[in-house]
Amino acid sequence: MSAAHGVPRRRPRIGFWTAVFFAVLAVFLFVTVLRFTRGLGATTNLSDRVPWGLWIGFDILCGVGLAAGAFTIMAVVHLFHLRRFEPIVRPTVLTGFLGYLFVVFALLFDLGQPWRIWHALVFWNPHSVMFEVAWCVMLYTTVLTLEFVPLVLERFGFERARRILHGVNTPLVVVGVLLSTLHQSSLGSLYLIVPQKLHPLWYSPMLPLLFYVSAIGAGLGMIIVESHLSGRAFGRKLEMDLLEPLGRAMVVVLAVFGVLRLQSLARSGALPLALQPTYEGRMFLIEFGLGVVLPVALLAWPRIRNSSTGLVTGAAFAVLGFIMHRLDVSVTGLERASGTHYAPTWMEVMVSVGLVAIGFAAFALAVRFLPVFPVQGHAPAGGSAPARRRGAESAGGEP
Repeated sequence: MSAAHGVPRRRPRIGFWTAVFFAVLAVFLFVTVLRFTRGLGATTNLSDRVPWGLWIGFDILCGVGLAAGAFTIMAVVHLFHLRRFEPIVRPTVLTGFLGYLFVVFALLFDLGQPWRIWHALVFWNPHSVMFEVAWCVMLYTTVLTLEFVPLVLERFGFERARRILHGVNTPLVVVGVLLSTLHQSSLGSLYLIVPQKLHPLWYSPMLPLLFYVSAIGAGLGMIIVESHLSGRAFGRKLEMDLLEPLGRAMVVVLAVFGVLRLQSLARSGALPLALQPTYEGRMFLIEFGLGVVLPVALLAWPRIRNSSTGLVTGAAFAVLGFIMHRLDVSVTGLERASGTHYAPTWMEVMVSVGLVAIGFAAFALAVRFLPVFPVQGHAPAGGSAPARRRGAESAGGEP
């Protein structure tokens, strides 16, 4: 009723996290203006000795890796035909799509001349690993866009166009898996050219394989963490029947990564350096403990893995360890050779925080206005398994 009928209108209330988001967004926009008007020197602690910092280590290397759940789940469902995981395909594709947009926008901040980002399209250098990464990221972002568009088409009733895209879904998945495999591993190849600068605890000829395997493990962990956060935000129950198998898979993937990592260090003779009381040794132990030992120990125990708290905790440790590993490779491992210590400015931090906040807000808006979750995702928690299956079927199962 309106105020004319004697009932006063309620003023819209702004929640705590909404207020935090707008505060972060305001600071982010302020720093963005400074970055593009005054340059990198005025807003970052980057230099000729430290040309890559937080925006590469976190925004790019971590952003690409944590979005790896998209190609993993798409391959599991559409190539290996494990249809039970269809209900999490759409939110996973949305996470991957937003993750790659995050990477593209973050790259604009790091490039000294961002208006030349299109040069890789014209000035070809097929002998450059960075050229290959640029093309793979551009092409895979296009693939993710084509996998995301059907949600928009379904929302607005463009059924014919949605069916056309669904008809080419399998080729898109195959291309997406190939492109992801190439650039996830090639990010590790970038650091093969600095064997004399990267610390022995992180340099290895196996870096491409290590980057690829760790991205799969962290991508699965991110799916679990994202499911937990979206469940809390939208009142959805954590689908343990779908996420618990991902926890089991994480145990295998992270164990393989840990064995490969230790074997590589043993072969190079660098393993004893991890036990020395040095800055690099401590960072390695923290990273390996968080990213491998703790999640494997937790998720290998069925009693912990089958509880929502234990599953999310193990996945969160894996994600944190993955982030530390990428930052150690891109920053910590290069500091000794550069002869300096790098610490990001508050403006560098706020750009990363702002981009993450925008990503969360975009995910929330997509879930609110697009058919991201199956029908049962909006029903009261605790629906039966048959109801969940009916919801998945009614959603079409396509990403």
